[in-house]
Amino acid sequence: MPYMTTGKENSGNIDLYYEDHGSGQPVVLIHGYPLSGASWEKQIGALLAAGHRVITYDRRGFGRSSQPTIGYNYDTFAEDLRKLVTQLELRDLVLIGFSMGGGEVARYLGKYGSNGVSKAVFISAVPPFLLKTPDNPEGVDGSVFEGMQKSIAKDRYAFFGEFFKNFYNTDLLLGKRVSDQTVQASWNVAAGASATACLASVPTWHEDFRKDLTRVDVPTLVIQGDADRIVPIGASGLRTAKLVKGARLLVVKDGPHCITWTHADEVNSELVNFLR
Repeated sequence: MPYMTTGKENSGNIDLYYEDHGSGQPVVLIHGYPLSGASWEKQIGALLAAGHRVITYDRRGFGRSSQPTIGYNYDTFAEDLRKLVTQLELRDLVLIGFSMGGGEVARYLGKYGSNGVSKAVFISAVPPFLLKTPDNPEGVDGSVFEGMQKSIAKDRYAFFGEFFKNFYNTDLLLGKRVSDQTVQASWNVAAGASATACLASVPTWHEDFRKDLTRVDVPTLVIQGDADRIVPIGASGLRTAKLVKGARLLVVKDGPHCITWTHADEVNSELVNFLR
């Protein structure tokens, strides 16, 4: 599948790998950390079967995309997405972001507006504002993010080993809703990501998207598990659903962070119905 050039670092191009399948209303799926567009495999088939054109891409630094040492901020991530949308001449598109990918959805709509976008979906997503501050007491203490950065810098492979336990809530769901092999496959993708990207992405998770969300004026769906250990639902999904006027909220009972895998049937049913 093709690549799209979004910029340069010194003598090398910064290329994003993307896949473009099917026909019908276009749906752009934006993956979470530290995975790639391939992490949407349980949604791609369902959306294609429902008559959609499905586009996935790998964020810079991850998957099969280039691994530059620059551009790890949401203005640049949103600009990369904008270039993809423009190059593919997408109209009436749906933006769906999982986890970190929800930041692209929020910043894209906040920066470029909703012209050409018909709907938005946030799944286990980082908006509106994860960092605890005086005016954001529901957020997560900054020491949590600092600790993650220290662990990644020390030994990112060991960090990912622990990270995916909470990504899938393996203590409760291993052998039931997720297999050892799936967890290992996720670790493999993470291990192949850029070391720079793995570290530089962490501070972006507590970007303040509150102003961006005030500009969201398209039908919006928010989905999150109530047992999410990576992005606490009280600091994220519940608040996003309140900040976006008319947003529809689905709380997945006992759902971990990666409900797109562990609770795929429930997520897919809700997505297809919402897009219909």
